[in-house]
Amino acid sequence: QVQLVESGGGLVQPGGSLRLSCAASGSFFRVANVGWYRQPPGKERELVATITRSGSIKYADSVKGRFTISRENAKSTLYLQMNSLKPEDTAVYYCVVATVWGQGTQVTVSS
Repeated sequence: QVQLVESGGGLVQPGGSLRLSCAASGSFFRVANVGWYRQPPGKERELVATITRSGSIKYADSVKGRFTISRENAKSTLYLQMNSLKPEDTAVYYCVVATVWGQGTQVTVSS
């Protein structure tokens, strides 16, 4: 059973930064497409960024230029560096590896 462990969420002021991590068990990480999604309060889950096993990256327009997705296959870990955070980035953030979802980590941007 593949398991994902997310970390790095928390409370940050507008303009601040956070780095999310998602560590995967098992050895399939390097051949999986991976990504981050988020669910703002009262809204549906939405795509934040994805990265394929070959390294192709896609971002939601709302985070382009502020967020950076990366993967470290040797550590079976996915990252999301979030800079210039805005209140509208407040959400539960989920990582996904192939078809497996993490438990979610809360990110709150507020002064």
